[in-house]
Amino acid sequence: MLRPAVPADASRIAEMIVTNYRVNFYPFFKNDPFYFGELNVLDVAKDYAEGSEALNCTYVYEDSGVVKGFIRVSGKEIEKLYVEPHFQSSGIGAELLHFAVNELGADWLWALEYNSRGIAFYKRNGFELTGEKMIEDEWVPLVKMALNSGRLDVHNNSKEDNI
Repeated sequence: MLRPAVPADASRIAEMIVTNYRVNFYPFFKNDPFYFGELNVLDVAKDYAEGSEALNCTYVYEDSGVVKGFIRVSGKEIEKLYVEPHFQSSGIGAELLHFAVNELGADWLWALEYNSRGIAFYKRNGFELTGEKMIEDEWVPLVKMALNSGRLDVHNNSKEDNI
């Protein structure tokens, strides 16, 4: 079930962010002070507190009372899309992406240039690289992806959520 995030989801959302950052991004950057100090569940959960902008634009995928993934959309930008690693490759990411595109009008995002699994996921689901790049926080290379205008429905029933 997809639903708007509520303050009670903050710790679970934060846990998914921290886990995914450590599993997927730490191997590229190996920045111990950031990934195992500055980046922590308590501080990230504060970003999703009641009344926060992040909470107001976040939707969660909940199954049997367990939040297994979430998406955050601001305007037409997909700001975050994470699925708990244990639940990846089960269609959750594709369902979240489909919802963001078809229900919220989202049509672009920034992806970590090194995240080949994530980029491949977005490509399978109707997005393409635009050629635009930027550096975030002085050292994080991002690439822009946009919805392929020829695809109106990104839901392809893919079970590959490798993001």
